Amino acid sequence: MNILVCISSVPDTTSKINFVDNDSKFDINGVQFIINPNDEFGLTKAVWMKQSNNASVTVLTVGEASVETTLRKCLAIGADKAIRIDCLPKDGYSVAKEIESHCNDVSYDIIICGRESIDYNGGIVPGLLAGFLDYNFVTNCVDLNVDGKKAVFSREMSGGTEISECELPLVVGSQKGLVEEKDLIIPNMRGIMMARQKPLDVITAKGISSLTEDKKFIKPEPKSEVKLVKANELDQLIDLLENEAKVI
Repeated sequence: MNILVCISSVPDTTSKINFVDNDSKFDINGVQFIINPNDEFGLTKAVWMKQSNNASVTVLTVGEASVETTLRKCLAIGADKAIRIDCLPKDGYSVAKEIESHCNDVSYDIIICGRESIDYNGGIVPGLLAGFLDYNFVTNCVDLNVDGKKAVFSREMSGGTEISECELPLVVGSQKGLVEEKDLIIPNMRGIMMARQKPLDVITAKGISSLTEDKKFIKPEPKSEVKLVKANELDQLIDLLENEAKVI
């Protein structure tokens, strides 16, 4: 079985976010980048399937050279091979088309993408990729088992969980539940050393034009100062709620 895991390199949620060029471009200076959490759940599941399904696991990202650190971590976690499509990702459409181009040359039984990335939260790459390749598709996936050419999966839906099955090939939108957070693989020294010997191939991008453009980013307004009222100052509390908060 041949599995492809698509990886996004995203800012750590503890990083301070700023924008440049009249707030039209994300400022990467001083920002720590990590594996997109939804992708990491999918990668861990794929590594488990190496043993249970005798699978080969390739990780792929669309990005510039700076993302290779993230790919090396994926190799240390247990992926067999890494691929970087050499271009700056601009929107979900162009990213999905670049991945499609690679998948037309290499056949995969399962393609796992995070259901969405935690930076732009577009959530469109898995669905677009499935449509472009004419693969079956499931998102919000919280369980996946493969027997031969048949996949049985569960996905979160409003009010419960849906269990379905389909034939491979399949695109999966992964999230927490596909594996639990406690089951994520932390690379050990042996894995880190082995990752240096594993192949990381760089592919020239097709130069797919994006369909969208970022005009401006606006950060949320800073939270206002908290006013504390003593328990015995009920009149002051009522005054604040009525005249400042205007909720009564």
